[in-house]
Amino acid sequence: MDADPAVAIAQPKLLMFDDRSRFEYAGGSGGFIDKLGYPFCRGRIFGTLERDEGQYDGTREVFWASGAAMFVRASTWKELGGLDGDFFAHMEEIDFCWRTKMRGYKVIATSDSQVYHVGGGTLPKSSPMKTLLNFRNNLAMLYKNLPRKRQHRVICLRFVLDWVAALSFLLKGNMAECKAVFKAHSEFRKWKPALNLKREAIGPKEVDCVYRRAILVDYHLRGRKVFSKLKMQDN
Repeated sequence: MDADPAVAIAQPKLLMFDDRSRFEYAGGSGGFIDKLGYPFCRGRIFGTLERDEGQYDGTREVFWASGAAMFVRASTWKELGGLDGDFFAHMEEIDFCWRTKMRGYKVIATSDSQVYHVGGGTLPKSSPMKTLLNFRNNLAMLYKNLPRKRQHRVICLRFVLDWVAALSFLLKGNMAECKAVFKAHSEFRKWKPALNLKREAIGPKEVDCVYRRAILVDYHLRGRKVFSKLKMQDN
């Protein structure tokens, strides 16, 4: 960061505290989002955690850095007003990194430092509240930051995909998490007037390091379970 003033945020390599040979779910070796706003990491796509064999060592620009361990310039933090407190938890660091990139700054991940992370400290992995926050905050983040020409289409597609996720919870007998998805949608709708004001202040525009394909399709239909199998050169 001293060498490149454009770098505003950095994260270390995140490994599991209980199994230090594997990347940690919360951020792996730097995060990305796909064209529909689904987040994933080098070392973790959905529930697949890779072993760390040095495959992502080095320093490179990413879309987002994990809030589990991120280093931010004080000047950038003050300029952007820090994290969006309305999120409470989940997606707030991705939202912050997105806004940072729209100001022309870089977000990087480096293996020069590594952290062993104990996941699930705020909420357990399987929790209706966690489901609510993830679904609601992801929609809010997309609504705030997507350029106008893509905003409506992506939000509509995400609503449909969220309904599919709710059906999946229902079929698995997770009624509380199924209800959490629809509660997330209800809270998002109520939040939209405030989000419109935030959009005006942000002035959304396209940024780099977005995966221009659908990670759901690549992961579930094409069997690309690890980051190295993705066609990131399509960006």
